[in-house]
Amino acid sequence: VQLQASGGGLVEAGGSLRLSCITSGRTFGNYAMGWFRQAPGKEREFVAAISKSGGAKFYADSVKGRFTMGRDNTKTAVYLQMDGLKPEDTAVYYCAAGQLSSTDFSSGMEYWGKGTLVTVSS
Repeated sequence: VQLQASGGGLVEAGGSLRLSCITSGRTFGNYAMGWFRQAPGKEREFVAAISKSGGAKFYADSVKGRFTMGRDNTKTAVYLQMDGLKPEDTAVYYCAAGQLSSTDFSSGMEYWGKGTLVTVSS
């Protein structure tokens, strides 16, 4: 499975961005998907995840109510709508494919794409 994230850019605080992650392969529906981010000088952290069917979604407390994750199994793509952006959301955002883990979302992911940079100015 190959993943390609896009949609990052520079935005003012309070603005919005929509990230997309296009996957290759015919087995997209077999994978849960996740978004993670890594800010400069910090460890990678979980942002959002979605189940194989899209029926279950999970969000980090820091983005709950501002970010919305969706998936389109016909287009083998996932999205992350980011509203109300804050300077602390500045990071490289990565999409990943795998299984939902009972311990932490990162450990269940098997495939990772290259990131897309989101910069939020104050």
